[in-house]
Amino acid sequence: MNATIEKFGFPTTLLHELEHWMILLRPTQPTLGSLILAAKSDATDFSALPAQAHAELADATKAIESALHTFVDYEKINYLMLMMVDPNVHFHVIPRYEGIREFGGLVFPDLGWPKFPDLGASQELDAATRDSLIEKLSALMAR
Repeated sequence: MNATIEKFGFPTTLLHELEHWMILLRPTQPTLGSLILAAKSDATDFSALPAQAHAELADATKAIESALHTFVDYEKINYLMLMMVDPNVHFHVIPRYEGIREFGGLVFPDLGWPKFPDLGASQELDAATRDSLIEKLSALMAR
């Protein structure tokens, strides 16, 4: 695995794996259901990914959007490619919604709604809540 995937908690945070991509639970949650969509490649430029990885993005985004729509009932979804600190190709996937969502006794407001997501207001999850969220989202992606 590349260093970016490891930094985002692999294998603990793994939700779904494709041939060229991994879908991970984002360790901190600016909104409920925030994910990382990470290329398995060591590429640091989006254009350097093989054509098959670009084609497989359709499958990855379908899995993500189907699962998150069912689980979070988002109004919009943001795919942010912020490769400033973690250099390997990856997206921060942030479901966006007005109001709040609740899970595991925690409240998840979208503090940036309807503008840019407030990534600095992310909540850290305890291990039990993280594992429960992974179990729910993994099951939805397996369908």
